[in-house]
Amino acid sequence: MTDATLTADFALPANTARGSEAKPDRRMFHSRVIGALFLLGFLFYGTGMALVSSVVGAPDFLKTIGTHQTTLALGAVLMLLPIITDVWRAVVYFPVLGKAGRSTALTYFGGQIISVVMFFVGVLSLLLIIPIGQHAVDATGASVDWATALGSLMVQSNEYAYQISQIALTFGALSLWFYGYRARLIPRAFAAWGLIGYVIHMGGCIAELFGVHIGMTTMIPGALFEITLPFWLFFKGFNAEAYGKSV
Repeated sequence: MTDATLTADFALPANTARGSEAKPDRRMFHSRVIGALFLLGFLFYGTGMALVSSVVGAPDFLKTIGTHQTTLALGAVLMLLPIITDVWRAVVYFPVLGKAGRSTALTYFGGQIISVVMFFVGVLSLLLIIPIGQHAVDATGASVDWATALGSLMVQSNEYAYQISQIALTFGALSLWFYGYRARLIPRAFAAWGLIGYVIHMGGCIAELFGVHIGMTTMIPGALFEITLPFWLFFKGFNAEAYGKSV
């Protein structure tokens, strides 16, 4: 028996790449990473906002800011963590969308960058409340008008920064899920739900900037989509035929 015969007898079949069985399913890996990042972003920002709101939502909150500054600072830090999860999520979409979706991935990434920058601006405004609070009360215990006004301005600055961040986020998400609808990255009805939800959410954010306070209501469809999507990605993942398309 020749060496060539031995090689042929023990060679792997042509359709079985060496080590392919040990190689993880990249489609499901990327699907689950994106799903986890969605949920972590919700958890971080939601918890942080709850802590911050418990402080700045109280009447004359500046008077007691010294007592609650740890709560405010912790909440602000948690609100910053989505900067990591959102940008990382945008990066992971590049291999998911492939060459055919490269422009969509770049648009989504750009929207996320603008969004997290505005997150940072808003959180910085909240953190500035702590030093402002040190001047909120004069020697007689009365509120200092300029400090009260400036503290309220910082809270409002965070609100405006949040709305602008959401407009940028929804712009990128609309590009992403329009591509996802066309490429059948997820079921078309599911992608259409996301598109409709983001359009409604963007309208609510714009209305908030003009003083029409409907944002909490208009964010519901998009928020439900972003809560449901991770579970779909955990168990089903992106459509195998659409994942990483190069043409």
